[in-house]
Amino acid sequence: MRKSNLPFLALFLIAISPHAQADQPLRLIKTVFLPGYVGDFEHFAADLKGNRLFLIAEDHKTVEVLDIRTGRRIHTIAGFGQPHAIEYLAGPNSLVVTEGDEESGAVDLVSASNYKILDKIMLPTNVDGGVFNPVNKYYYVESGAQGQDAKTHLLSIIDTQSFKRMGDITLPGTKSEAMAIDHSGRKLYVNLRDPDEIGVVDLLTGRLVTRWPIPEAKSQNALVLNEPNHRLFSATHTPPKLFVFDIDTGKVIASLPCAVNSDDMGYDPVRKRIYITGDGEASVFEQHDADHYVHIAEVPTGYRARTSIFVPELNRLYLGVASRGKREAGKLAVPEPGSKVEVRIYQAQP
Repeated sequence: MRKSNLPFLALFLIAISPHAQADQPLRLIKTVFLPGYVGDFEHFAADLKGNRLFLIAEDHKTVEVLDIRTGRRIHTIAGFGQPHAIEYLAGPNSLVVTEGDEESGAVDLVSASNYKILDKIMLPTNVDGGVFNPVNKYYYVESGAQGQDAKTHLLSIIDTQSFKRMGDITLPGTKSEAMAIDHSGRKLYVNLRDPDEIGVVDLLTGRLVTRWPIPEAKSQNALVLNEPNHRLFSATHTPPKLFVFDIDTGKVIASLPCAVNSDDMGYDPVRKRIYITGDGEASVFEQHDADHYVHIAEVPTGYRARTSIFVPELNRLYLGVASRGKREAGKLAVPEPGSKVEVRIYQAQP
């Protein structure tokens, strides 16, 4: 009788699997389950000094406070409507959280000491993302277009020191997505949805000064500024692509396919890598120089693991893995029994 080779094959696969993961640019080092949570996530914020990681639990309508090294859940902050974006302010030890839906919009000031909501500023409906300017300490918050026929939307300016609304910047299109601000605090780069362009805002005048079309693509979401190389990275959904812009000319330098339905992007300045997280995988690109980019890996992650943050100081990528189930209008309607929600921690490899 001929003996089966299956036991030997199994042993071989077990032996090589750690090496296979080690060859990847990202190595999974920790998986932390969040029992009692159902739904999707939005964005992260890091507090390195306080050893904390903050995660927007969008469908749960909370902010989850995690230990940044172990992933252990420390606290849950409740009391939000529909939270979206979050920023940790080290000076006052506070959080700024945006919240909004089709009926309301607001930005909240939260104590990061006792986790209480201290103040709230009401804004137009469909508030989504935000970006902090460390130079003037302003937080810029996106709202959706007001009305079906509206051709513009607002970027509200929030002074985080007085927590007052200082004014608005009018932008073209129905909404904005991710934003980035240069080191001088003078220029803001933003993904403009419908008209599917990159917008450049002069923050001193509050005016949109430049618009760069995205060729043959739309629904751009994640965005990262690589200022030392004068480059801007933007990821689109249709088709799923990474676009590299020259911020001096507005021209596209490179474009490469990336993860589907991406939501976040990180830049690793040590390894010169770009991490784009989408449905089920993270796309990893290597920047050879300002003009040349190579796709080096698709790292399997988890279901709808689009929410992420790369923390350069720890060389770690954090991912939120959402609940499985039936979705309606992009929201979880019927959870799949036994579906687990988790945070995964990946270590960047040399």
